[in-house]
Amino acid sequence: MADPGQHGGNVLETALKLGIDANSLTDFSANINPLGMPARLREALAAQLALAERYPDPLYRRLHQRLARHHGCPESWILAGNGATELIFDLACLLRQKTVLLLTPGFAEYRRALQWMECRIVDYPLAEQDDFRPDHRLLSALRPGIHALFLCTPNNPTGQLIEPDLLLAIARRCKEQNILLVIDEAFMDFIPDAVGMIPELGHWPNIFVLRSLTKFYAIPGLRLGYLVSGNSQGMQQLRSRRPPWTINAFAALAGEMVLDDREYQQRTRQWLREEQSYLQAGLQSLPEIKIWRPAANYIFLRCLRQGFDLQTALLDYRLLIRSCGNYPGLTADYYRLAVRGHEENRRLLDAMTRIFSHG
Repeated sequence: MADPGQHGGNVLETALKLGIDANSLTDFSANINPLGMPARLREALAAQLALAERYPDPLYRRLHQRLARHHGCPESWILAGNGATELIFDLACLLRQKTVLLLTPGFAEYRRALQWMECRIVDYPLAEQDDFRPDHRLLSALRPGIHALFLCTPNNPTGQLIEPDLLLAIARRCKEQNILLVIDEAFMDFIPDAVGMIPELGHWPNIFVLRSLTKFYAIPGLRLGYLVSGNSQGMQQLRSRRPPWTINAFAALAGEMVLDDREYQQRTRQWLREEQSYLQAGLQSLPEIKIWRPAANYIFLRCLRQGFDLQTALLDYRLLIRSCGNYPGLTADYYRLAVRGHEENRRLLDAMTRIFSHG
């Protein structure tokens, strides 16, 4: 099995193994907006290179103020970090040697962070016959002895959303049982009109919501995510543990700017609406592929040709998709691929049609 910390987007490692130029690969393995970073941000970064010559504000006041204004919540509810992954590891520090429930398959960094803190992990497997969606049976698993639950909606890698009524029922159950609930909404910005759980946090002091800006705004190299919670004691504990200056000045500038870029947000949602439908329809036309209806900017699928390595086959066409065989609960015939630009999506569908037409 591959390293459980393996992620999509490691184009260089793949290129080195193949002995090819990394620039020759088209990366469908990382779920990043193919429009690239907003033009306004690119211009601002180029114009403000002098930011690298001085320390950032260690409290990142302007960034936190902007995020709080965006969500209409107190600034004290916001904690920005060097990507959502850093904040996952920070949250794990609150749970040292506690018992945590994880839905599988799910994002690998929850498990790594909790193992680092010597937590006991209880797996709650999601079944293919249920389309990898939890239902009300999950409530019975939230019993005394469970100290925390991590949820990802839409889930990574399956792309499935948790139904709002079920999410509220889970929140109630966790509150009754004094269970800390972490809701990872890293891909929520890709879903039109979705507001997520943040507007409800005033009622749920046991909930921490994770958000990412790197995926929607195509700035994964800058690394920027944030945590939102009305749990004042927990947020203070997290702040007291953090070293200074974990966010670089350019990432902080990005967070202050991008939320106002309505034109970029509209273009992104128009692209995704068109290309998600196009790619989904093309994949559904392939009889040897089973896909799950996507909620965000990636598609989860299963290759029905027994023993066939679809990732390796597509590398012959210089196309890299994400193998999901290293997710607990999945096998090597599951894959995830990002929705990209139209020409790239067309190339992927053409390559898959050729691969499967050869029997």
